[in-house]
Formats: sequence, C-alpha cells, structure tokens
Amino acid sequence: MSASKPPTRDGVGPSCVGLPSGPWPTLIDFLAERFPNVTRQTWLERLRRGDVIDEAGQPLTLQQASLAPYPANTRLYYYREVPHERLIAFDEVVLHQDEHLLVVDKPHFLPVVPSGGYLTETVLVRLKRKLGLNDLVPIHRIDRDTAGLVLFSKQPATRAAYSALFAGHRVHKTYQAIAPWRSDIVFPLTRQSRIKEAGHFMLQHELPGEVNAITHIDVLAVRGDLARYQLKPVTGQRHQLRVQMLALGLPILNDGLYPTLTPEGQIDYAKPLQLLAKELEFTDPVSGQTQHFVSQRQLMFE
Repeated sequence: MSASKPPTRDGVGPSCVGLPSGPWPTLIDFLAERFPNVTRQTWLERLRRGDVIDEAGQPLTLQQASLAPYPANTRLYYYREVPHERLIAFDEVVLHQDEHLLVVDKPHFLPVVPSGGYLTETVLVRLKRKLGLNDLVPIHRIDRDTAGLVLFSKQPATRAAYSALFAGHRVHKTYQAIAPWRSDIVFPLTRQSRIKEAGHFMLQHELPGEVNAITHIDVLAVRGDLARYQLKPVTGQRHQLRVQMLALGLPILNDGLYPTLTPEGQIDYAKPLQLLAKELEFTDPVSGQTQHFVSQRQLMFE
C-alpha cells in the first residue's frame, strides 16, 4: 500500500478513480457523469463526512469539489456504499491460516469480493472485519452461486508467487456438481471448447474456434435421473464448468444462469446451485510443501 492510499475502514478498502482530461468544470460534475447511479447529493454527503480523498491522502472539501476547477490527470479515492444491502444468512468457514495463506470454505450465495449490490456481505469484507487483516486479497475467485474453497493472500510480499500458481495452471482444482444423468455419454471424458461472452455481460457460451477451455469430467455416483459429477478444470474461463456441462446436455441443478437467466433479485435460497469447489492441491511456492485442502460442504444429492 502506498503512503498516500487511504486506509481500510471497517473492512472496506477505498475505491480509486482516475480523473482524465475533459470538459467538466468541477469535480462534482465529473463524478455525476462518471457515476450516473450515484446522485450529486450522495457525493455531497460523502464529501461532508470526509469520505472522498485526493491522491495525497487528504479529504476533499465541498468547496474543492464544487467550486474549484476540475483537477484533471489526478486520482481520488472514495469509500463505496450499498444502501439497503441484503443480508446473507450463510457463513464462511476458515479452514486454514498460516503466515501467508488463508483458506476459506465459502457458502452458496455469498460473493467473494464487493461488486454491484454487494459490499459488506462478501467474504473479503467479512474476513477483514473479523480478523483485522487489511492486506487480505483473494488469489482466485469462484462465482457467488458456487460454494467451496477460496484462497486468500495475507502478505503483499509473497502474493505474486501464489498468484503465479493459478496463472501457470499449477493448481489442481476439483469440483463436484449435481446434474442430469445421461447413459448415452461415455465417461470419463475431456471437454475441450472455446468459450466467449454470449451477448449479455452475465452469460458465456461455447462457439467454434481455438480451444480456450478444458475440463476433465467423470461420474462419481448415479441416483435415478441425477448424477454426481467430478469436474477438473485445466483452464479458468468464466463460468467454464456451467457452460460446458450445459453444452453436454447436463445443466447443473438449480443453475440460475444456464440455460435460463433468472432476473436479478429472484434468489431462492432453498435451491442453491449444485456446484462445489471441493479440492485444491498445489506445491507451496514459499515452503515447497504440498498443500491439499478439501471443502467440508456437501451437495444436495438425494
């Protein structure tokens, strides 16, 4: 963290925005255009509270933001807020903690990091508040709908070494999923496909072209019309497992995106997505030891 970057407040780190050259007479004019969903009154309240801070680490005043000329080619920081944030009544569990790593068993429905309508009800902010670890950063992420293992870095000095494991595909990831059983598909199989955005920012799909998504898929158990599958992704495309299972005619049970996009806000907490990040295994770049973590959560396989 640089000396001028504001500190974390109650688990919430400051957001940063660059101020490009442009036609805005004042800073408040820029903010109103840059963030159309945040009212001028909200920005004025943040300024009164000292929650908008310049790149030197000093709170900006109302006069500086609304009367002084627009400060182009600088940066400012602010503390994001989500009014009326929905409470999520499921708890994350810390499975392992050492000097460098923290491993969390995440429940369904809880996002890893702040985004959209989620801020304090995220794994990252909850852990910062509970443990006082202001340097905590996720090394990788899983979907809000997915349960299971997430690794966090505690130390900036060793963060790049752990991040490089994921970038270099040197972390062995094992997921489990509940989906329809099809006796006409021979398992185990390896799904190799190309995945790109499907014309909606929430959705991905397979399309012809160079392969960028590879997953090894096998069956662990069959019960009636459903099966419990083991999924071992080699690559890490967004929604890779959900998209490839759908393409096989095996949509994961209770998926609110594939094949049908559920409108935002229509969450059924009784029907979590049946996808679990079950195991992570890798050689620790600091200690040289093999690390193997297993989620204690189970899918609903009746």
